[in-house]
Amino acid sequence: MNLDKQERSGLVTRGGDALYSGSPNSQVSDTAGYEGLVSAVTYAELEHETRDLSAGPLTDLEMLTGASADLAIVLYTSGSTGVPKGVRLSHRTVLNRLRWQWRVFPYGPEESICVFKTALTFVDSVSEMWGPLLCGRTILVVPRDVTKDPERLVALLEQHRVGRLVLVPSLLRAILLYLGLKSNTRLLSHLKVWVCSGETLQAELAREFFQQFPDGSHVLCNFYGSTEVMGDVTYHVMASSQDITQDGKVPIGCPLDNTLVYLLDQQYRPVVIGDVGELFVSGLNLADGYKFGGANKHSYSRLYRTGDFARVSKGTLLYEGRTDSQVKVRGHRVDLSEVERAVLSLPGVDKGIVLCYKPGEFNQALLAFVTVESNDGPTNVNIEEMLTSTIASYMMPQVIVMETIPLLVNGKIDRQSLLKSYENNNGNGSCNHGKAELDYSNIPDKKIEAARALFETVASVLGSSIRSRISIASNFYELGGNSLNSVDLRNGSNKIYGTCDLLNPWVGIAILYLAKGFLLQRTNIPLERFFITSCVSEFISCNTLGDVLNKMRGEYYEEDPILAHGKQHDGRRYVAQMLQDSHRTRVTDMITTSFYQKADLERWLMPDIRMEDYTELMDSMWEPLLEKNLSFVVQTQQGETVGVALNFDANDEPPVEINSKLEIVFTFLEHLECPIRENQLPQGKGQVLHGLMMATHSSMSPQQNVEVIHFMEEEMLRIARKGGFAGVFTTNTSPLTQQLGTDIYDYQTLLDYQVNNYVAPDGTKPFSEAPNWQRAICSWRLI
Repeated sequence: MNLDKQERSGLVTRGGDALYSGSPNSQVSDTAGYEGLVSAVTYAELEHETRDLSAGPLTDLEMLTGASADLAIVLYTSGSTGVPKGVRLSHRTVLNRLRWQWRVFPYGPEESICVFKTALTFVDSVSEMWGPLLCGRTILVVPRDVTKDPERLVALLEQHRVGRLVLVPSLLRAILLYLGLKSNTRLLSHLKVWVCSGETLQAELAREFFQQFPDGSHVLCNFYGSTEVMGDVTYHVMASSQDITQDGKVPIGCPLDNTLVYLLDQQYRPVVIGDVGELFVSGLNLADGYKFGGANKHSYSRLYRTGDFARVSKGTLLYEGRTDSQVKVRGHRVDLSEVERAVLSLPGVDKGIVLCYKPGEFNQALLAFVTVESNDGPTNVNIEEMLTSTIASYMMPQVIVMETIPLLVNGKIDRQSLLKSYENNNGNGSCNHGKAELDYSNIPDKKIEAARALFETVASVLGSSIRSRISIASNFYELGGNSLNSVDLRNGSNKIYGTCDLLNPWVGIAILYLAKGFLLQRTNIPLERFFITSCVSEFISCNTLGDVLNKMRGEYYEEDPILAHGKQHDGRRYVAQMLQDSHRTRVTDMITTSFYQKADLERWLMPDIRMEDYTELMDSMWEPLLEKNLSFVVQTQQGETVGVALNFDANDEPPVEINSKLEIVFTFLEHLECPIRENQLPQGKGQVLHGLMMATHSSMSPQQNVEVIHFMEEEMLRIARKGGFAGVFTTNTSPLTQQLGTDIYDYQTLLDYQVNNYVAPDGTKPFSEAPNWQRAICSWRLI
């Protein structure tokens, strides 16, 4: 194996994994390297030692013993989305892929030379090398620096009259841009077969291809697959622009020979034609498994789960993004591929990718890494402004304009490198806001100190993600906010740590201000001369920083109309009504929708949890809820039900029969709560009000959602006080309600439990896949 410098670099990065986990006897390189891993021999040394050996086939005595006769190669996945894994590819699998290639794309008599440009460490190199060689063709090894230079690559392809080329879409775009600048329209006219693989092929790029080659003699192919399926498992051939799209996308087509694909739902049942399902693969193109896995010989009895979504449209497959590209943002499901399509469709944007930094964690962030077409192209602010007209606000990514997008040696985008660069520059908790422009115009002198405290805190929260100058007219989202830092002043130090994706940024702003006078300490304003309102609902109504400034009342200033830009509360916005039978349909819908889509525990039990399970749960609880008369709904002034709180007396809870996997959740909660009820809370009926479940209607905006939650919390306190209860007991698994409970509503934490530690009565760990930071917090609020 003769590796150039960049290929060696790629092998070291992911290949520390390959060399350690693969445990090779030795390695071959063109230089002495990888010291301390395994013994190495240089290519020159190997060439010298074997100069006198026969060039004929190996004899049986010269073959290795004890190895699988069918194992052809172990290739490691790219590691672009995680840790590389060694994939065992058999001779049978490799030959199936090659035979299909020879049948569908036979070599013509004019194809005497074919190119070999893919790194040996990637799966596309197998068919790129052995496809032509086994058909008696010559292969031209293309140096990596030539591959990265469109001008030199085109010249090489033209010189040797190459007839086919496999490349990633980003290289295709670069070649088309170069050809568009040349006056010779016959360049690469002999290159008839172009194959795109490795990344999603955008429809616009396919159209550009046929604009460059309009005569109908060139075909553009879209291959889909991965290392686990010998590189490719479906393909779509386009002979003209008429073949490009179905529903605005380039299809990934139909399966290769001796290969089957399945689209399955969460219960592993085939989906209806037209519906989106997860793509599974079986057949002869399927690898034998991963390194150290057992032998798998029955290809059709095994299914490989690709982690991709797809659907069938007009008899062909359409790619619908990855399962791991679906993330939750403020309770909404967001498909990163959908956001990416919106970004790439904007004028002036050249290349780009949308990633999620630490999905599901406190400091989750949507990131769009892009390059622009020219030096005077759009800025990150321009791009974000254009996006506001095409995607919802909760889908808005932080745009990062780069000079180049880093690539792996196989041409795929190096996702891990991008995320690492973001973490180094922005995700390490630093609060550098030196570049933020703070505009104090139109602010009276007596309010400047308070405004400076406010603006500097917002700048600290947003860090380098600030998109525009900060002024009294600024909206937090438009400044770049999609998550907020909480404040920890342990041991008297001002420390900004981790982020929490709150449903409304102003709640976080309120928490910032209420947290032990952090703002005031930053500006040395005496606490006794300055105070901030402790009513969260006042902050929730704020649309601008001017609104927030008006909520900060004290000796330093009085109300000033010039600072008011947002709509204020006018009277009581919501009313409570005790639960009645007429509420049943609406309440069941709210509980089902809210918990199925957003519940923090149930997601680890998918696909075993069904929406019908919540309906059945509500059916079994409904009569006891009405009988106990401790639950209520929240309605608007117009009579629309927008929230519900279900409560029981903790020492008088009726038994509820659960005949679904939801029993796992309730058994877990009982495991946490029972010892607390028995040993730490007041005993007897009428002492402890148990907040069982809360839900809001899906039509609520983020701001309205938090308003309703706040109203329900205050109403629960009113009911508890009216009923003579000693306090309110609840268990929260949502980071939002946990933080509101401790920082705003003065709940006392009785138990902080790491969810993935739970062992069920049957010995299993149903939440084992939950991250370590996910907690269940049992809390008590004394009346």
